[in-house]
Amino acid sequence: MPRSTAVALRQAGYWATDVRDVGLRGHSDADVFRYAQAHNATLISCDKGFSNIHQFPLGTHAGIIVVRIPDEVPVPQMNDELIRSLIPFQGEDLAGLLIIVELGRVRVRRPTTNGHS
Repeated sequence: MPRSTAVALRQAGYWATDVRDVGLRGHSDADVFRYAQAHNATLISCDKGFSNIHQFPLGTHAGIIVVRIPDEVPVPQMNDELIRSLIPFQGEDLAGLLIIVELGRVRVRRPTTNGHS
């Protein structure tokens, strides 16, 4: 994610930390995931690997948001799209959810009670 994304999230009223600010730049997905879990934080990334529900099963984390917006989209527009996509979730606990943010579209995968996603 661009460094400005954490800034934009904070300006919109969200608690946000950039991996570069906590010494995790270049670390593995597993390390970043463990950090998010240790801080009960929803993880936001452009890395499609975090959408792998076999590696990061639904219901086992504090929430994952994967931003799948083309690189050609200017960063300020991407940040705006991300923040707009979060509006419907205000006040909702994102724990266990996988949210995929695309231009003009948001998909949500929720854990089910019968063990299937």
